[in-house]
Order: sequence, then structure tokens, then C-alpha cells
Amino acid sequence: MEKIKKYSFWGCLLIGTILSTCKKPYNPGVITAPNSYFVVEGMINNGNDSTIVKLSKTVNISSSVKTNGVDNCTVQVEAEGGSTILLTPQGNGYYVAPRLSLDASKKYRLHIVTGDNKEYASDYVEVKKTQPIDSIGFTVKNNTLQVYANTHDATNSTRYYRWAYEEAWRFHARYQSSYMVDQVIKGVVPRTVAEQNYYCFAGDKSTTIVLGSSAKLSQDVIFQQPITTIAATSEKIEMRYTILLKQYALTKEAYQFWENLKKNTEQLGSIFDAQPSQLTGNVHNLKDATEPVIGYISVTNIQTKRVFIDNTDIPREWTATYPYDCGPADSALFVNPKTKEDDVKNLIVNGTGVPILDITQARSIIGFTYSTIECTDCRIRGRVQAPSFWTEKK
Repeated sequence: MEKIKKYSFWGCLLIGTILSTCKKPYNPGVITAPNSYFVVEGMINNGNDSTIVKLSKTVNISSSVKTNGVDNCTVQVEAEGGSTILLTPQGNGYYVAPRLSLDASKKYRLHIVTGDNKEYASDYVEVKKTQPIDSIGFTVKNNTLQVYANTHDATNSTRYYRWAYEEAWRFHARYQSSYMVDQVIKGVVPRTVAEQNYYCFAGDKSTTIVLGSSAKLSQDVIFQQPITTIAATSEKIEMRYTILLKQYALTKEAYQFWENLKKNTEQLGSIFDAQPSQLTGNVHNLKDATEPVIGYISVTNIQTKRVFIDNTDIPREWTATYPYDCGPADSALFVNPKTKEDDVKNLIVNGTGVPILDITQARSIIGFTYSTIECTDCRIRGRVQAPSFWTEKK
């Protein structure tokens, strides 16, 4: 038995040594491949909003260039066997046409001629009519605020939907500064209204693909479609939050494109996730059918709806986590006699501290509390001016 244990030990050690010496670094060629694919983003908007198309080229992950817009192109909307509408270049790969009024009985496509005379076009597709958003609501679940949407099509002709959104919220700095440094007099003075830096506004746009379908239902109804989730500790909902939801009707083919794009970009990472698949759009090189082109052009209108959510609508115990490490405010005092070091000048006037409140003794100011700019000035990550659409709770 002792010999068997000894042989087992040396056998395991030998196998481990062999396996460790067989390891070789693997550098996939795709990471360094110089491929640059043509990308077409946007849709043909049959409504009050403008048609905005972005043309770009893909870049390698290791590249220092993050965007690669394609300019000097001729871009136009074409009706099948009919008229054309030219888009105006805006720079950085963007091309725009004002509100379009398209004939729903016809099919349309996007036609592109690049500066180097390459020619691309999307397939002719039908004009889909997007129905209005019925409502936007939210539920409180598992320490999160879950925003959802409801919609329907009484004619049962939509079936496939996509949503995007824009967020905005009001927030405040960790400390409210009542004083500011006047570099002219080299001293601390009361903060003016023009230098208010406690309350600010910030915003963001959706970065995930939100899809929904009623294809397997008898009625074309979307009920409580999840749109976004906000953590209980998020600063977005500490005061007042708003979301502008945009709804798009899709064809079945467009839905499948966005579904594959979502799987390839958002649902990879573990052995249980969907495997990467070929992304097939409806935009092609008319002179070289073998060239991969990324993009899918739909023709539809956009339906929008905005709602506001206040901190009074969420559980009272929810508390936002401040994004910076802001401990208790420090104190800076005037030092007498003046021959000694003056903390106010060293720490605030000539330093990086921002004065918060005055420290008084016998009705005289003897110093100030102070903190960092990150903890006292909301303007480093937002702006004081309210967005044009902002309204306060009545």
C-alpha cells in the first residue's frame, strides 16, 4: 500500500510537470487583424424627427482611435422605382435629412456612394408604422427601481419592437459650500448666486439593446416590458429623475438583426451564454458582394414619451452612494500672531481646499471648514443649468 501511494505521488507530479511545460501563449490573430469594416447606423425616419445616418469604419480594440467617421459621401433615400431625397453631410460621418413624409405603399432604401467611389445600398424595405407608447411605469424590486413600458397595436401588425432612451437627473454635491476664494484679494468671500455649485443636472443615453415581441401572442400587446434598472444607491434617483423613451416598430428581419447584435455584444462571457454568430444586415456593397458591411436600415417613425420619478416615489430608506470618498470636512483656522503659519491661506487660499462654512467664536469668524472640489462642486460632473425639458414637481 505504501508503494502504491508513493507511485501515485510521483505519477501526479510527472503529469503536472508535463502539462505545465506544454503551455504556450495564444494570441488570436483576430485581435491584431487590420480589418476595417464599413458600418451604417441609423434609420429612415418617416415622421417629425430628422433622419440621421452615421457612416464609420471599425477600428481595432488596441487602436488609439475610438471613432472613425466616413465623410465625403453622397447619401440619399430612394423610393423603389421613384424619387430620391439627399441627406446633408454634418461632419464626423453624420448625414441628416429633415422630417420626411413617405408613401407607406412604397418601399425605400438608403443609397451611399463614398469618396473613393464605393457604392453601398440597403435592401428596399416596407414602411412600418410605430404605435404610441401607452404608459411608462416602475416597480421596486430587490433593492432596484425597474422601469418598464406598455404598448399595443390594435391591428396586430407591429409584433416586433425596439426601445432606446435618454435619462436626466438632478443631484447635489456632498457638501454645500457657502464661501469661495477670491484670488484678487487672496481671501475667502461669501459665494455668489452665479457661483452656485451644489445642485446640478446630468444625463445619459441607453447603451444596451432593448427588444420586445408579441409574435407568440394572440394579441399585439406588450405589457411591462423591462427598459432599465436603477440601483437603490444610484445618484440618479436621490432627487428627481426623468426618462425619455423612444419606441420603434421593426420588421421580423430587423428584429432578428438586433437580436443577434445583442447576443454578440451583451450576452457573451460564460460557457452558458449564446455563442458569437455571423451578423447579417441588409446593407451591401453593390460592386463587391463579398465585402462584409455592418448595419440594418429600417423605415419607420419614432414614438416618444417622457415621465418623471421623484425621491418621494421610492422607499425612504434608500440612500445614494456618493461617487467620491468624502469624509468629514476638515477645519482651517486663522493663526495669531501672524508670524505663525496661517492655515486658511495654506489650506484654502493657496491650496486645493474649498471653503464650506465659517467657524465662529464670540461672534467672530476664526476659520472655515473645507473639503475637496470633488466633494463640494457638482459642476465637475454636471451642469447647473436645467435642461429645456425639465420641470419640477408641482
